[in-house]
Amino acid sequence: MFRRHTRAPHVNSGKGSMKAIAINGSPRKTWNTATLLESALRGCAAGGAETELVHLYSHAYQGCTSCFRCKKIGGRSYGRCGMKDDLTPILERALEADVVLLGSPIYFHTETGEMRSFLERFIFPNLSYTPGHASIFPRKLPIGLVYTMNVTEAQMPAYNQDASVAASSRTLGRIFGSCEVLLCTDTYQF
Repeated sequence: MFRRHTRAPHVNSGKGSMKAIAINGSPRKTWNTATLLESALRGCAAGGAETELVHLYSHAYQGCTSCFRCKKIGGRSYGRCGMKDDLTPILERALEADVVLLGSPIYFHTETGEMRSFLERFIFPNLSYTPGHASIFPRKLPIGLVYTMNVTEAQMPAYNQDASVAASSRTLGRIFGSCEVLLCTDTYQF
C-alpha cells in the first residue's frame, strides 16, 4: 500500500541540471527499500536530473557525538556537521542537492540505526537554539521519505509506527521546508 502525506513543491535551482540524491538506510542493496528508491531516481533522471544512490551500510560512520562544532556561530563548521568520516561527503552532497530521498525499512518501530545516525547528523546542524528551534538551513530542500515495513497500514498505530513516521516527517519538513512520505506496507521479506 502507498500513501502520500504532503506534496513537495517543484524545485528549479536555476543552476542547470537538478540533482537528486537517494539515501538507502536498508542493509539490503537490492530489496524493497532500494527498489523503491531506484524507481524514484529513474523518474528524476527521466525529468533530466542528475541522480545518485547511496547505501549507508557501505560506509563507516557514527551518529552525532554532541561535539557542538556545528553550533559555534562564525566557526568553520557552523550549520554543518563537524565530524569527519565516511558520512561527511555524503552529507555535503545531500545538503547541496535539489531533492533528497531518504529510504528505510521500519525496524523496531522506527528507521534503521544507520538511517537514525544519518538523520542526527543531517538535521541537528540545521537547528538553532533560538526559541522554537528555528531552522538555519538557507533554502527550501524537498525531502521524500520512503518507508517499507511488514505490518499493514491498519496495524501501524498498534506499534506506534504512525507516530514515528509522523515525527520524522514533521521534523524534516520544519527544517528543510517540505517533506513527502511514501509508505509501502505489508511487504514480503523472503
